[in-house]
Amino acid sequence: MNFEHITVAGSGVLGSQIAFQTAFKGFQVAVYDINEEAIDRAKNRMMNLKVRYQEDLKATEEEVNLAYNRMSFHTDLAEAVKDADLVIEAVPEIVDVKMKFYEQLSQVAPDKTIFATNSSTMLPSQFAEATGRPHKFLALHFANEIWLNNTAEIMKHPNTEKSVFELVIDFAKAIGMVALPLQREQPGYILNSLLVPFLEAAQMLLVKKIADVETIDKTWMIATGAPKGPFAILDIVGINTAYNIANAKGEAGNEEFKKLANYLKSEYIEKGKLGAETKQGFYSYPDPSYLQPGFLES
Repeated sequence: MNFEHITVAGSGVLGSQIAFQTAFKGFQVAVYDINEEAIDRAKNRMMNLKVRYQEDLKATEEEVNLAYNRMSFHTDLAEAVKDADLVIEAVPEIVDVKMKFYEQLSQVAPDKTIFATNSSTMLPSQFAEATGRPHKFLALHFANEIWLNNTAEIMKHPNTEKSVFELVIDFAKAIGMVALPLQREQPGYILNSLLVPFLEAAQMLLVKKIADVETIDKTWMIATGAPKGPFAILDIVGINTAYNIANAKGEAGNEEFKKLANYLKSEYIEKGKLGAETKQGFYSYPDPSYLQPGFLES
């Protein structure tokens, strides 16, 4: 089966990027979200992505307009998936939300449709039965700023059909990704197995008042030569995502993560500081201090 029609469910930061990149590479893409307000935000993200693709990839105005025109936007899930060869789920990192979504999706998707989760930290086997088609279900995980950081981690679970695994690997390559197959389930895949503990360590230093945001980032950048520190990365990922991960661990009984979740909620989320997308996060945008001349020298 050759994929032609792709549905991206969830149009947040990464969902919008997945949809736009897929459309940019020539696929018809249906974008689904739960209400018109979310869809309007998605359309604004797409407008920003058109600019970024022209700046970063030297794409022409015609190319980005064609990409946008290959997308349709839906609040009716049945309508969004009626032709789908593949549904990529990018809904919030909350178990109950994902479970309910798959139960709903399984009732309206065509038999041919393959389901893929873009979950950053959860395993496909957690949701396999809820999909109603565990053999046609796996994980397909992208990095943020997908057009530049073009990794696609493809992770099967024990009941994923080999042919499905191979089809999704081919699809990842077709949308310009470097396909990275994982042969066994691993929470966090490869990227987040490395990245999440690093980001959490930085957040714990902040919550424990060991040092401030800029000092922590400066330390990492000078000592390793990295272009960004952990809090600059968190601003790109989105502070809501960091909160959801910390909150889940807190609710599971980890008191340190409960404190971290409460801190992120009160100091950032409730103040509308969600990261680079809202122009305020750990830094202020479009000119964050970590990009200013002399940041690493004083």
